[in-house]
Amino acid sequence: MTVQDAVVQQNALSGNEAVENAPLLSIQNLRVWFELRRFGFGHAGYVKAVDDVSFDLQQGEAVAVVGESGCGKSSLMKTILGLNRPTQGDVVFQGKYRISQMDANTLRWYRRQVGYVQQDPYGALPPFMNVQRILEEPMIVAGIKDKKERLERIHKALTEVKMTPVDEFLPKFPHMISGGQQQRVVIARAMILEPKLLVADEPVSMLDASVRVEILKLLRGLQESHNLGVIYITHDLSTVRYFSERIFVMYAGQIVEKSPVEHLLQDAKHPYTHALLAATSDPDARNAETFKEVPPGEPPSLVKPPAGCRFHPRCPHIIRGECDVNVPPEFEVGPDHTAACWLYK
Repeated sequence: MTVQDAVVQQNALSGNEAVENAPLLSIQNLRVWFELRRFGFGHAGYVKAVDDVSFDLQQGEAVAVVGESGCGKSSLMKTILGLNRPTQGDVVFQGKYRISQMDANTLRWYRRQVGYVQQDPYGALPPFMNVQRILEEPMIVAGIKDKKERLERIHKALTEVKMTPVDEFLPKFPHMISGGQQQRVVIARAMILEPKLLVADEPVSMLDASVRVEILKLLRGLQESHNLGVIYITHDLSTVRYFSERIFVMYAGQIVEKSPVEHLLQDAKHPYTHALLAATSDPDARNAETFKEVPPGEPPSLVKPPAGCRFHPRCPHIIRGECDVNVPPEFEVGPDHTAACWLYK
């Protein structure tokens, strides 16, 4: 029995049926906490990497999760990939598969539905394998035994990422191709099993500026031609306009603003989003003469985050007795636009 058959059988036995009009992926009040232990003294607290995060991703939609280093983006991504188990809440795929309840067979099937594009292409590619072997590996693991089918998929994947003539690239090793070509191989590998969801972890941050937009446009083309749901993880707001329809801004393990991309770039509401936009690189030469106002201090510890709004120690608009005491809910601040900030109470 294949993994696919096992999942179908388990679904039938449990009485689960396809949920019409359900999101491709639903993040429901997700918490991912990592336990800290002192040597010889037991439990010492938790790192609250993801703390009560919720959002939906529709089939064929691209969303961006944006925030500075240490805000919880990677922990969220690894949970979506099935590498972390939720502490509370859940990740629901196609309205019926819950990561917290998946057995080994279902989890293996789920991971075939999710493609992953890593940040560092050279580090992501085995140096002792050529391009053909790199792209064959996930198919061998998935149980595709027909060599002809594997080769056909490889040719199709490399053609889609514009690495032609294909036969010239198949025998090459990662060190023999450029960084942009390495990332194209990573993307081809992510697409080789025809996933329904693609998670791209800062896919252009390690590339030259000259090829970043090219790679993002390639991903956008694949998303549209395959009707993929895509989650784009990044800290760079300057690239999201090329790729995403919606944007979720993360700070200290929580989402503080959700908005359509163009709306947020033109009319951000949360003070932290304003700070991110102020710090975004600008190609204008006059930018070198302009002092950028950024909030003082550092992001808080995720072991002991501050009470109330987690941004309040750095916020220039703090409301004493409110921001430093109560956790703000999501306030509607525009069409499909929310901000977790007491300024909009």
